Amino acid sequence: MMLRIAVCDDMTDFLQVAKRYLEDWSDSPARLVVELFSDGESLIERHQAVPFDMIFLDVIMPMQSGIETAAEIRRYDQSVKIILLTSSPEFVEESYEVHANHYLQKPLTPERLYHCICKLYDEILEQAKFLTIPTITSTHRVALRRIESVEALGKKVSVTLEDGHHIESNQPLYFFQSKLLLADGFFKCHRSYIVNLYRIATYTQKEIQMQSGARIPISRSCHGEFEAAYFDLLFREGEST
Repeated sequence: MMLRIAVCDDMTDFLQVAKRYLEDWSDSPARLVVELFSDGESLIERHQAVPFDMIFLDVIMPMQSGIETAAEIRRYDQSVKIILLTSSPEFVEESYEVHANHYLQKPLTPERLYHCICKLYDEILEQAKFLTIPTITSTHRVALRRIESVEALGKKVSVTLEDGHHIESNQPLYFFQSKLLLADGFFKCHRSYIVNLYRIATYTQKEIQMQSGARIPISRSCHGEFEAAYFDLLFREGEST
């Protein structure tokens, strides 16, 4: 698997050191692409064009801070792994607010960097599962982690992705139910809906609110099973951190 990594820091020397450490970690140059950025704006522009798998982001930068950059990225991408870099531990609380995946203190050491990368790389490999979605005119291959929900619309099905894009398929809902398994974080919460449990923001007795803001009904008959599945996922996520 090709791994795309971005490092964003206003210190040129640090960028070169980080790049050397990252390239030393990879056992093959062909499976690792490292791009360097000195400001958050250029990083965001590049990430929107060609998404990264991991972003190492300095917290304290002129113009746009790392926290502000991370918050902007999280508005449209909940999947990329964000690692905040700082010489001070005082920004830990802000790192949670932007859903950072890791927090590394400077000066950076190869040992701490490699431990962080290995952990996140394993998560990426686990998430890098795909679903082939047939439509009337073409076929789409989509990473499971990008799917927010699936909705039955009469004889067709609409697959909603994390960026709000919809793919309309001529396959019935049971086709997707057989592919999107609970083991991968998916749950059929209503006769017409399948949701990605990883993309839930909150829920009530009657409905689920997804991270995109979309609201999806929960069938009364499966509410207990839904809660059990969701809390089991949260427990497993907690054990892995």
